[in-house]
Amino acid sequence: MITYTATLDVDDELTHYLSRLLAAERRRRLTPRGRRALTPFKQAVLGLRWFLDRTPIPKLARDNNIGRATGYRYIDEVIDVLADQAPDLHEALEDAAGQGAAYVMVDGKLFSTDRLGETTENKNGILIDRWFSGKHHTQGGNVLMITDPTGFPLWTSPVEPGSIHDSTSAQEHVLGALYWAYSELDLPTLGDGGFQGSGIGVFTPIKHSKSAPKGCPLDIDNKTYNALLRGLRALCERGFALLTQRWRTLQHITASPRKITTIVQAALTLTRHEHGKIH
Repeated sequence: MITYTATLDVDDELTHYLSRLLAAERRRRLTPRGRRALTPFKQAVLGLRWFLDRTPIPKLARDNNIGRATGYRYIDEVIDVLADQAPDLHEALEDAAGQGAAYVMVDGKLFSTDRLGETTENKNGILIDRWFSGKHHTQGGNVLMITDPTGFPLWTSPVEPGSIHDSTSAQEHVLGALYWAYSELDLPTLGDGGFQGSGIGVFTPIKHSKSAPKGCPLDIDNKTYNALLRGLRALCERGFALLTQRWRTLQHITASPRKITTIVQAALTLTRHEHGKIH
């Protein structure tokens, strides 16, 4: 066995922030002082290594002289205390309006994950793998994100199986709040073609009418509208990139797909803190 030193690529303040959350959680659980194998600070470092480098949990446990089961439990605690700090959708929309945002954007992403043996029937009555995405041809969970005009992530939705379309997930989790934001906050939403037909206040590209002659081009006004919409939405991809490129554990989640919700929300909290959105 060779021992070596390494540097964790995070600011000290982020580690102390997470350790304070973990200490508060121990007090909430009435955990006696000195009963845990790791201090809140060391547990925070363990959790950040997992988020940043995708370090396998058994290796993290070995490096900290704790059991594998304890390592998994400590990671779950880190995920939960961070996810609890993520804003709800109405808070995120109100904050965006308060910051003077002219609009927000919505997008969806499939997070690759391990296979979960769960089947369902599609609209044709055929039995399919519930967590398999036909669009991406892989197992995963579908998560929606709301971003500000710069592409900074404001909110992430609960996970839906990969077989669920973005528009269906939006009906379940976001459209009611987006209608409210448009009517009460004067805050419209920009979406891609996958959200077409979502309703008032959700602006999506204009497609050819089914009744239009084949090969007939879009009207120049509609082409201009689509070009402007694409230009405004160009930064939307930045939101998921900020999460998945910084917190590499999101690139392939080895936990149960149903835990994607809290893992992504935890990464959102870390990103918000690093960019000064949480103090």
